[in-house]
Amino acid sequence: SAAIGEGYSFIIFSDRGVDAQHMPIPALLATAAVHHYLVREGTRVRVGLVVESGEPREVHHMAMLLGYGAGAICPYLAFETLDDLIEQGVLTGVDRAQAVKNYVKALNKGVIKVISKMGISTIQSYRGAQIFEAIGLDQKLVDKYFTWTASRIGGIDLDVIAQETALRHQRAYPDR
Repeated sequence: SAAIGEGYSFIIFSDRGVDAQHMPIPALLATAAVHHYLVREGTRVRVGLVVESGEPREVHHMAMLLGYGAGAICPYLAFETLDDLIEQGVLTGVDRAQAVKNYVKALNKGVIKVISKMGISTIQSYRGAQIFEAIGLDQKLVDKYFTWTASRIGGIDLDVIAQETALRHQRAYPDR
């Protein structure tokens, strides 16, 4: 961990600017790609990665983002969903602050449980460790964007990921 000061920076990945003309890059792909670029350049220890995205919602998403280098994650869409559930009366007995606190606590407990099953005791030891195996990703994609990740079963490449992202974007912003 580097002290914040001269020579230390943050990169914030955000998909809040998505609109009908702008499609997001999947959060995990962007995070892993930049993490590995910084590692190759020898500057990773001087850069913090922050992910602000509507994509991550559950423990697995958080564990993957942390494992590929994210130092902080803001799952804003999950927070907005909690707001909607409270407003609609589906989630009762808590205000927004308590609902967010409960959600974040559940995510933290979940991530800690995941890493403890691997024998890791701190998030700091887990961040960027990428103790995963890629399943269903093309080896060239893994080599470039998820460097040093084990992958014994091949699969989709960047073109397919782009097509699937475009399809989701088109459903979110249909031509009318």
